[in-house]
Amino acid sequence: MPNKLAHFAIEAEDVNRARLFYEKVFEWRFEPWGPPEFYLIHNAGIHGALQKRQVPLPEGRKGFECSIAVNDLDKSMTIIQTAGGTIIGTKHTIPSIGSLVQFLDTEDNQAIIVQYEADRLKELGLD
Repeated sequence: MPNKLAHFAIEAEDVNRARLFYEKVFEWRFEPWGPPEFYLIHNAGIHGALQKRQVPLPEGRKGFECSIAVNDLDKSMTIIQTAGGTIIGTKHTIPSIGSLVQFLDTEDNQAIIVQYEADRLKELGLD
């Protein structure tokens, strides 16, 4: 099922402080997963993650990172560029998750497109 918002990630300087905030405010639950300071978020409505901010503010991303599921990553990259968007960096693969690339829309908003592996599509309810 293509072109659905599939995942969001919240970046934080202090992951534990952010985790406690979202637990208290929204009653979300967090599960350690993968690298240090990376948590899956449960009860947020869609698949989410809380992760350590890689680039400090003010240069780093401010806001939530959103990932949009697509059926064909290469085709979607071409469509983004044809429509005036910009591909950021190169596509890469996260084992057992899928292939992805970041992009900017025409207004410099940053997001990610992901061609998920079949098991992840099912897990996310996107199959």
